[in-house]
Amino acid sequence: MPATRARPHTTTDLVRQRIESGGERFWRFADFRDLPFSAVAQALSRLARTNLLRRLSRGVYYRPRQTTFGESLPNAAALQALATEKAPVFPAGLAAANLLGFTTQSPRSVEVATTATSLPRALLGEGTVVHTRRPAAWKRLSREDAALLDFLRQAGRHSELSPEETTKRALAQLAVDGRYARLLRATATEPPRVRALLGALGEVHGADSTSLARLRRSLKSLVLDQRPTARASAWRSGSGQAASGVQDRPRGEPVPRRRRAMDRPHAATQHSARRRVFRFPNSRRAAARPIVGGLA
Repeated sequence: MPATRARPHTTTDLVRQRIESGGERFWRFADFRDLPFSAVAQALSRLARTNLLRRLSRGVYYRPRQTTFGESLPNAAALQALATEKAPVFPAGLAAANLLGFTTQSPRSVEVATTATSLPRALLGEGTVVHTRRPAAWKRLSREDAALLDFLRQAGRHSELSPEETTKRALAQLAVDGRYARLLRATATEPPRVRALLGALGEVHGADSTSLARLRRSLKSLVLDQRPTARASAWRSGSGQAASGVQDRPRGEPVPRRRRAMDRPHAATQHSARRRVFRFPNSRRAAARPIVGGLA
């Protein structure tokens, strides 16, 4: 008579049985919803201490399989998918520029942006650079849309194209499948320099004048968050020189320091209430840096 397998009597026994029969895979609390949560948490912790499981992050475990070279490792793409379940993750920095075709360089370390306050580095990798707290409006954007916003936030410094080619590619990216309209809806929470750049590019792109006027009104003259480009500044001031007629600063020439509102005469008395609302950059943050080619 064949021997019958003993029926598990405890939650730990039941969890162990499921994991052993499940093979190589990830395990989370949600995989045991029919069992008491606290008992499952204790069971997974015990099984991790016995090396049956590998704890990757809070509430995330991995069951490896034995190979000729030792235990298997979790798939990197699957780890990223787990990290992005609760909050979207977008390419940033050099990765964003590479995705949009502004450069062929690949970043040594992964650089991402997210709307969340934090991401589990154990899932993304310890060397991953994470930019958190991006505006909630980014949740409605695609990877390419968010990458273009990040490219403008970085003032195009990762582009390896000439200034003219950088401008052409930026305009081509804005023309893709109504992307400019989507970015306009997300600009309310973007830094002033990004809104100014989008306005200058939008004027060349032939965007709706009503939308451009609304965007210009959203820019506050006292918010001097990092120096925008010359053409963006011209567009923001309404001089009408954003599309043409602006003398570009030669590449490599230092940018003179712009006086902040608090450095101007009587600023302390005239704008004391508004200074409590807006932050002003120090001279180091306002220093010259590469900016979007063709708009410099």
